[in-house]
Parts: sequence; C-alpha cells; structure tokens
Amino acid sequence: MTKRTSTPATDTHTLDNGRTLAYTSGGAPNGTPVVAHHGTPGSRLFVSLLSDVAAAEGIQLIVPDRPGYGRSSPPPDDWTWWDWKVDLSELLDSMSIDRAAVMGFSGGGPFAFAAATSEWATKLGLVSTVIPPAEIGLPRLSKIPFAVRLLFGVSSAIGAVAGPGAIVQQYTDRSVSDAIGHAVATDFHEAFRQDTRAVARENRSFASQALDPEQIATPICAWHGTQDENTPLTPVQVFMDDTHGSLKTPETDHLGTLLDCSENLFRWLKSGESGCSM
Repeated sequence: MTKRTSTPATDTHTLDNGRTLAYTSGGAPNGTPVVAHHGTPGSRLFVSLLSDVAAAEGIQLIVPDRPGYGRSSPPPDDWTWWDWKVDLSELLDSMSIDRAAVMGFSGGGPFAFAAATSEWATKLGLVSTVIPPAEIGLPRLSKIPFAVRLLFGVSSAIGAVAGPGAIVQQYTDRSVSDAIGHAVATDFHEAFRQDTRAVARENRSFASQALDPEQIATPICAWHGTQDENTPLTPVQVFMDDTHGSLKTPETDHLGTLLDCSENLFRWLKSGESGCSM
C-alpha cells in the first residue's frame, strides 16, 4: 500500500477560538477531497499509510491531528466529537474546500460520523470502526482513572525499544512490509507527542456516548473484518442496518481491513454511487 518512508509535511491552521489544528495532505493535490480520521491513538501521520493508493485513485487526502494528538492543541474540558465537526468545517473553509467525503478508521469512526453530518460532507466511509457505546477493551478500561494513560505510556515506551513490529502486532497478525511497519509505528508514536490524555479522553467518550443513526443523511459504507479482535463486528452490523448503509465483511483483521480495502474505499468515495457495490 505504501512506499513512503519520509515524514510528510505538516501544516497548521489557527481556529477561531485560538487553538491550533495540525494536518497533513497527501494523494493527488487536485483530486477529490477526502478527510481521513486516524485511529485512537493516531495522528496526522496516518496519511503515510494511504497516500499512494489515494494518489492512484485521484483522491486529495487531508488528515488532521484531532485535539490533543500530535501537534494539535488540546480541547476544552467539555469538547466532544460534535465540536470536532465545527473545528473541521473551519479547516476546510480555510482551504477553500466546500465539498468533501469523509472516512474514519477504528477510533476515528465516531468523529468521522459527526463530520459527515455537515452540509459539506458528500459520503462517509468507515473502516474497522468503533461503534459507541462500546463496553469492550479500552473503553471499559477507561472507566478506571489513569488506566488507559498508563497502558499507552508503557506501550509507547516498549515500542520505542522493540521497534515497529511491537506496534504493528497490536493491530494485525499478518506480516507487513517495512514501509507499512514504519508508517504504523510513526503514526502511533506521534499520537503521544504531548501526552496520553487524548487517547484516554476518546476512550471514555466511546464508553459513555452513543451514535444516533438518524443523524446521518449522507451515503454510508463500512468495511469491517470478520477476524477483527480490536473492534467487534456485531455493533457495526446493527449500526449499518439502522443507517441503511452497506457493509463489506472481508475475512481479515483490524489493520488488514484497511490495507486490503482502501482502494475500494477511495473508489467508492469518489464515485457517484450511493450504494457500495465494491
């Protein structure tokens, strides 16, 4: 999927409330705009996993650091994924983009969902997504004060010593190329440039908040692996039935779904089709 090993260039935008939003761009500069939402944890460097296939499919890829990750300012205490919708609309306006598709990977899914309720959003693609309220794994652990922050602090330290393989194995059982391993590890470590508060905050929201299928009007398609042990398939099936969207279930795992399905994802986001037949 990716041949890139250099760090992509970072741009920043100052929001109306004074916070900084950092982002990267990739793919085809004049292509169809798609805002990609990184996982939890993750960062704008997620772009390196998708830039080559986006370029091949004529997609201009925009990947922001969500607040508190990477180089983006932390949010106010009462900030939610619905406030993200406002932040992102400001960013696109500054880039003179009035129409864009949206995709979300893993923990980026709920934020992509909120963004896709904007007037500028054309389509929503979800890959290996979390569906709140989630009573599994990290969202459940997030109810214990500081538990998630401690876990990822230790995980990041171990990954820094053990190398990319220790990070990649958290998301897939398959063997990946050195380039993909480097991209996954770099994205993971950049998430904690400031601290581990953002990942803890997001997991708490996944446990305590919910998505309302009736709030989405844009076409929606999801790809979710039958062997995904990071985010369960059943809540996605229920959610997609409720939204009358299309669901593809490849026989692969969490990261494997992203690696295998990104071409079809971008092709659908660019197409004029509402249903997902790819």
